[in-house]
Amino acid sequence: MTDEPLRKAARRGLADECADSVRDAIFDGRFPPGAPLREVELAESLGVSRGAVREGLAQLQREGLIRTGWHRPTTVVEATAVDVEEVYRVRAALDRLAAVTAMRRATPQQLDALDRLVDEMAAELAAGAGVPRLLALDMAFHDRIYEAAGNRRLTEAWQAVRSQVFLFQLQRVTLARGQYRALVVDEHRELAGLLRAGGAEDVLDRLAAEHVDVARRSLLALLPEPAERGCEVP
Repeated sequence: MTDEPLRKAARRGLADECADSVRDAIFDGRFPPGAPLREVELAESLGVSRGAVREGLAQLQREGLIRTGWHRPTTVVEATAVDVEEVYRVRAALDRLAAVTAMRRATPQQLDALDRLVDEMAAELAAGAGVPRLLALDMAFHDRIYEAAGNRRLTEAWQAVRSQVFLFQLQRVTLARGQYRALVVDEHRELAGLLRAGGAEDVLDRLAAEHVDVARRSLLALLPEPAERGCEVP
């Protein structure tokens, strides 16, 4: 070990706060898929420098939420069929492992937290809550499953794709709101019930996979043809 001092840890700064604000706006539906994100307008709205906004947007690009490039406008990602296939198949593999592991490890308190989230979904649905609120509860439910699984690397893998999953789910739900509303409570209540019952790992594995596959197939069916999107088929 040398006597050379370590580089000082970077404090959380304006760029992180910009990323948080823009991410929240995307997840709230204020910047829908395909919407432009202009540095000047964001800097003025957030009351920060364009440099801070630029760094914040770079963070969101790494999360897969926005697309940008040389001489190209910065826009919120619109899911393509390739995007959907890749992200949802990764999610299916992670969710299956998380669910089966959580079945073995979840505490009664963690299982109660899942039930409360489902009850909250049902109450919000009955009250006519908007899509962003329901989807936030949906994602919180799955976050709790990963927490209950107690596998740090598995949770990190989930966090690596979580923002894209949220964005693609938002696109799916916006395009087919009625379908999502009809399924969201029952699907999650069934998952919570199997986790609490324990024992039937093969059943839970299939249900976790089907939960993701329904979303994948639904979004693929709702996407416009490549020609309509103004891009070439990959």
